[in-house]
Amino acid sequence: MSDIKKLTILHSNDMHGAFLPEMKDGKETGGLTRLSGYVSKVRSEEENVIYAVAGDMFRGSIIDAEYQGLSTIDLMNMLAPDVVTLGNHEADYGMGHLLFLEKCAKFPIINANLFVTMNNARLFQPYLNIDVADGMRVLFIGILTEDVLASAKTEKLIGTFIDVEEVAKEVGVICDNYRNTGTDLTVLLTHIGIEADRELAKLLDPDWGVDLIIGGHTHTFMEEPEIVNGVPIVQAGTGTSIIGRLDLEVDCDANEIASLKWQCIPINEDTAPKDAIMEELLDSYRTQTDTKYKRVVTRWARKLTHPRREQETEMGNLYADALAWDASFDLMILGSGSIRKTELGPIIEYQDMLENTPFDDALYMLEVTGDQLKRMVQYVLRDEAWEGHTEFYQFSKGFHVKYRKSTRTIEEFTWQGREIAPDDRLKIALQNYHYKNFDEFFHVPLEEVKQNMRPRVVATSVNNIYEEYFSTNDRLDAHVEGRIEIVE
Repeated sequence: MSDIKKLTILHSNDMHGAFLPEMKDGKETGGLTRLSGYVSKVRSEEENVIYAVAGDMFRGSIIDAEYQGLSTIDLMNMLAPDVVTLGNHEADYGMGHLLFLEKCAKFPIINANLFVTMNNARLFQPYLNIDVADGMRVLFIGILTEDVLASAKTEKLIGTFIDVEEVAKEVGVICDNYRNTGTDLTVLLTHIGIEADRELAKLLDPDWGVDLIIGGHTHTFMEEPEIVNGVPIVQAGTGTSIIGRLDLEVDCDANEIASLKWQCIPINEDTAPKDAIMEELLDSYRTQTDTKYKRVVTRWARKLTHPRREQETEMGNLYADALAWDASFDLMILGSGSIRKTELGPIIEYQDMLENTPFDDALYMLEVTGDQLKRMVQYVLRDEAWEGHTEFYQFSKGFHVKYRKSTRTIEEFTWQGREIAPDDRLKIALQNYHYKNFDEFFHVPLEEVKQNMRPRVVATSVNNIYEEYFSTNDRLDAHVEGRIEIVE
């Protein structure tokens, strides 16, 4: 008779500083106080429980930004996950600071594929064996997305395996060395996105014994696990208003999953009690940040939205126009991902403003030809864009592109109502992150563009521009007006 044991794995991903609850449909929803309450509740009800976090604890909250992640680590210490893997935004405050934060964490942080380029030494523990109450052993391996390189281009001594095939080989190395007869379950805790998870699953050798992939990065909401190459893949959306729950029966003789039930549990007042200690700690941070940041900057004409990155949006147009306001360049090309909230307004507090655009950096001006700009936009609108796994952009007033998906062609490409000719010249602006990753994000060599004009910094802080624009222009409004026109 097989030795069948029960195991519950709770998992979150892409929490992005969603520490405070919101009211939805008349119910208090999400927030660390209730998330912690739910985790504690399950830990008290079930014998074998593991809580795993698949990256991106940081960014999205003024509480996180004000303390550069230290507050997040403090709050996560209270939440007490059993294992955490790194997400790309864990590197936002710099790799040196990340290594400092890791020392402050009272929970294990794993990553198998960040290394020092000089000697291939890993920066973090690549795996973790967790022994649960009744003798079951679970092996977790942490894998990070290649985006960490995009956010840390100046970190010349740090590298990562960015090719999924190389990642698969590294999983094989760890399984061959650290998965033994005492390992009952092997889990990949990834932050590479659902598409890359599928690719990775296809490349896994069944003899490595990987039983499960718990992922993050693409903020994917799933109704059921996706099975690829016999490996279930799960991901639990984003934020703290939801948590994934796996109830497993593990065959400890065969070292495999005998049965699996997965669901996403909403975190609200019906499902999760409050953790009073977590609430007290959270209130101490909120009191300090409210004193500094809770002041009204402006009132918009109405609530504006940014529902999806892969389309023109109301907030995208407003923010792109704000940066192009009284500017020395023609066209602002604003990364859609730099706007973090799906809706905002009409009252805009300073805290709202900073949380909506947390990636405050410099603005670069470049000159491009019409041909170069068209190649850039053509690449941005490639097929992968509609799956949400690539960089996408919002454009300031005056620009229009009509793109037909079925033929992958640009049918209209105008500036201020006139077709852009190949030899036309336009001055464009990009935030530092997109300028530093120009070749990768636009598939046009930056060195080629530099031949037109030496790029230069035209502003040192985009948030300085937003604050000035919002505070001097009351009742701002914006609409989707066909700057980006996508037809089937």
